[in-house]
Amino acid sequence: MFSSDSRARSAAADIFALVVYSFIVGMAIEVFLSGMSFSQSLSSRLLSIPVNILIAWPYGIYRDWFIRQSQRCSPTGTAKIVADLLAYVSFQSPVYAIILWSVGADGAQIIAAVTSNAVVSMAMGVAYGYFLDYCRRLFKVSAHANKVQVNKVQA
Repeated sequence: MFSSDSRARSAAADIFALVVYSFIVGMAIEVFLSGMSFSQSLSSRLLSIPVNILIAWPYGIYRDWFIRQSQRCSPTGTAKIVADLLAYVSFQSPVYAIILWSVGADGAQIIAAVTSNAVVSMAMGVAYGYFLDYCRRLFKVSAHANKVQVNKVQA
């Protein structure tokens, strides 16, 4: 139905990956590391679904840009790992803080959760990058799909 370069297929893969990953990992962080109640965390995770639907594809494009820039500097796997980490932390942390604030987390809980998220992102951002790449393969999105879309927007 959609070609491997289609925007719809690329967006669907990015949305699926972020909603699933964020729900599972976010709940674990909120409950086990930041001291939020299960109820607060569930509210946060449910609120994060529409937010993640809105930001997933832009984040995918943002991440792809970071990776392309890192590949210019160094074509090693380490450069991609660092790019995944930086993209994840710089894009997701502000969004996450707003979600926590909107569900009633206090300042200390927000700082603890966002800080924990940033620290855990040493692994999370990279793990999410691999998960996103896996989901893109499942959705049969070509490796350059977001690059093509970005180049069309810039033209």
